[in-house]
Order: sequence, then C-alpha cells, then structure tokens
Amino acid sequence: MKNNFLKYMIISLIFTLSIMSMYSIYGASDPTLVTKVNTAFKKIQGYLEKLATPIAGVAIASGVLMRKLSFGDDEKMIKGKKIIVNAIVGYAIILSIDLIIKFVDGLI
Repeated sequence: MKNNFLKYMIISLIFTLSIMSMYSIYGASDPTLVTKVNTAFKKIQGYLEKLATPIAGVAIASGVLMRKLSFGDDEKMIKGKKIIVNAIVGYAIILSIDLIIKFVDGLI
C-alpha cells in the first residue's frame, strides 16, 4: 500500500509540474490563460482542503479505534499506527500545497 501511495504521489507531482511548465511557456503570450490556470489551481486547492479535513479526521479516528480495539494483537496495532501516520502526512501535504505551488512557480 505504501508503494502505491508513493507512486500516486510521484505521478501527481509530475503531472502538476508538467501543467505548471506548460502554462508558464504558453501563458507568456496569453495573460488570460495564466489567470484562468491560477484561478483553477486556487479552486482545486480550496476543494482539496475542504475535502481533506473530514477524511483525515475519519482516518485518524479509525486508526485510534483500531489500536484501542486490537486487544493485544500486534498486527492490528501496527496497522492502526500506520493509518494514523499516513493520515497525518497526507493532511500535511494537502495543507502545504500552496507552498509547494509557490516553490515550483519560483523554479519556473
């Protein structure tokens, strides 16, 4: 599962970088395109933040419940801990999207 998550993160990062590079190249001749792309990124960021908060809360709660209700089963405790850590890391990434976009935009 961790390998799949890493693959999806790498694919999404490559996709984001390619879109940002395309709009910086083609947007130089059409400033309305740059405005539209920036507006679209801001809307996507807002939707992700609104969607990620309850999902992270449910994931953390399920991880805590899995740990509490494991009744000494080490495998369930480890699985619960992984769920909690992955939820916190995923939520941190979603919250830092604005910084990531500004960093990539600065590189371009």
